[in-house]
Amino acid sequence: MRNEKINLKVREHSLAKVPVILVVGKREAEEKKVSIRRLGSQDQSVMGLNEALSSLAAEATPPDQVYERPK
Repeated sequence: MRNEKINLKVREHSLAKVPVILVVGKREAEEKKVSIRRLGSQDQSVMGLNEALSSLAAEATPPDQVYERPK
């Protein structure tokens, strides 16, 4: 929310070792998407908001608490 360039904000968070950074700019907000950047990687992926939330929630769930739906 600060009035600074995005590159500076990403660099600060990378130095602070934040594992995942979600970036929402004007374009992403219009398209209801987020850019995801992971610590230690210069790659970033763009995906829909719901897809990103589901992916992060699944990644954060411990393996012993994973619930599989019956088919």
